[in-house]
Amino acid sequence: MAFEAKPAPANAIVHNVMALYGVQVGRKLIPLISIPYLARVLGPAGWGTVAFFTALAEFLVILIEFGFNISATREIARHRDSPETCGQVMAGVLGSQIVLATGGVLAILVAAQWVPVFMRNHWLLVSGLFYGVAQGFSPVWFFQGMERMRLSAALELTGKAMALACLFVFVHSPGDGWKVLAFGGLAPALMTLVGLTMAYREIPLRWPTMELIRPALAMGWPMFVFRSAESLYGVGNVFLLGLFAAPELVGYFSSAEKIAKAVSGLLNPIREAIFPRLSRLAKSGGREAAAPLARRGAMFTVAGGLVLSFALFFGAPLAIRILLGGPFLEAIAVLRIFSALPLLLSITYSVGFQWLLPFGKDRLINRIILLAGVTNVVLSLFLARPFAHIGMAWAVVLSETVVCICMVFTVWRMFEEWNAAPQPVLEVLRAESIQTTGSFR
Repeated sequence: MAFEAKPAPANAIVHNVMALYGVQVGRKLIPLISIPYLARVLGPAGWGTVAFFTALAEFLVILIEFGFNISATREIARHRDSPETCGQVMAGVLGSQIVLATGGVLAILVAAQWVPVFMRNHWLLVSGLFYGVAQGFSPVWFFQGMERMRLSAALELTGKAMALACLFVFVHSPGDGWKVLAFGGLAPALMTLVGLTMAYREIPLRWPTMELIRPALAMGWPMFVFRSAESLYGVGNVFLLGLFAAPELVGYFSSAEKIAKAVSGLLNPIREAIFPRLSRLAKSGGREAAAPLARRGAMFTVAGGLVLSFALFFGAPLAIRILLGGPFLEAIAVLRIFSALPLLLSITYSVGFQWLLPFGKDRLINRIILLAGVTNVVLSLFLARPFAHIGMAWAVVLSETVVCICMVFTVWRMFEEWNAAPQPVLEVLRAESIQTTGSFR
């Protein structure tokens, strides 16, 4: 099916933000519904064990995604007028992910022969691998680049709702922990199959040859470094803590982290909807065209982060009691430490995504994230061992603070547009709607 050029509607970002909020509901809020049930069924120790294998699965997700959720989104946004180019990008990304998934799964299976916790939990290991592969192949990046998020949101919400129903029906004891990850992989698996089918109805099907895989890997490498370094103080903390702390303490830390990330995730749809539009504006009009939208998006995001941080700090005791119950009261202190994350992340991502990435400052961002990752590992060694879950929480927050300060300082130094008077978002969108853009129909 050919692309049809037409004016970009001024309210397209609003529609995409609403659709992405649907995705966030599927990824963050629907799993929160399961927390009261799973916390009481699995208990702190069972919860901690499941969280440990979930962290392992997230490492596999990061490897398979290979930064394509950023780099490929940007490429699709820049070339969405060309179905041939979009088909080449899709083939290169899928071919790369097949290679990466195969290597990652084999490496984990080999390592499992020497790691006792893996050998004691075979079903958790298998279900974790299924979850990692299913989530890693999700083609959400393609629909983000095309600014068509309503379809992907509907698919993901349907899959998450099915997985939630399965948890209530089939998970009844700590021994059923492996089923949590198995059912968690159903939603991304459904999204991948249906999403790819829909995409290939409108772009040419290309075989993923090495000529397409190599440039795709080169394109994703800088963002893979970014995501890998970010994982050192993101998903890797539960894994690190689980190597030397009791499962109960891992359960306290991971449960509070899950709640804090779910709350922080409420801000993601704003930046994810604005990012492809900024990438297109940066290519066509440079800094002057993209800066007003980026600046206003940052203002909205940071204001939301401030509100969420206050709500999380003061509402921590009530949230823990309602969501987790009495056995998890030690998680209250961890959640209050994590209450700084919504504000810190709102600044980091609104600056990093909306100012640096659209202008190709990938290497600069990588250096900042690598610095934070090293900071997190060092702080973990000094804080997490003697202070367990409390020390690890402070290591995470301090690492995020390093990222936030570095991002703000870098943008303030490099972009004079940072201090310019803000222009209303609707004016920016109306100005851009004068240009014609290709879209899928």
